[in-house]
Amino acid sequence: MTMTLVMPTADTVRYTLIDSTLGRILLTSDGDHLTGLYLDDFDQVLQRLETTVGAEPVSDDDLALFAAAGDQLAEYLAGTRTAFDLPLAPRGTEFQRDVWQALTTISYGATAGYGELAAWINRPSAARAVGAANGRNPISIIVPCHRVIGANGALTGYAWGEEKKRTLLELEAGH
Repeated sequence: MTMTLVMPTADTVRYTLIDSTLGRILLTSDGDHLTGLYLDDFDQVLQRLETTVGAEPVSDDDLALFAAAGDQLAEYLAGTRTAFDLPLAPRGTEFQRDVWQALTTISYGATAGYGELAAWINRPSAARAVGAANGRNPISIIVPCHRVIGANGALTGYAWGEEKKRTLLELEAGH
């Protein structure tokens, strides 16, 4: 399943916190698209977004997009959803967005290496840069950076910790 990533439509940050089997999740939006999904460091994330976007984040627990994202995440974590259907607009450089778009092509239950991703975006010598972009993916889980592994099959770096990465990969492997 491939999702199309677009540029955020507004210089605003709306956010909410939801509960999940992985713990609390921070969702962010420009009002029309999901712009972020974070598993911890919420205050730091919101401060960084305020600086980057230039607007103070506003809590919005009533945004329909957040309800849809929460429902789809709950289904995914319960093992009943294998693909997400949400409008996405991650903030990043053109290169990062190319990497994140490539991440959406990794099928549920599959994995890929950094070198493979680099080849997919026609930058075969950029595996390290792909790794850095992967680590800056702002829409974790939905843009499945957890599906990227080291060339030797090791569970290399995951912003939210190796245990959460293992949990997500085991969830997908079991279905």
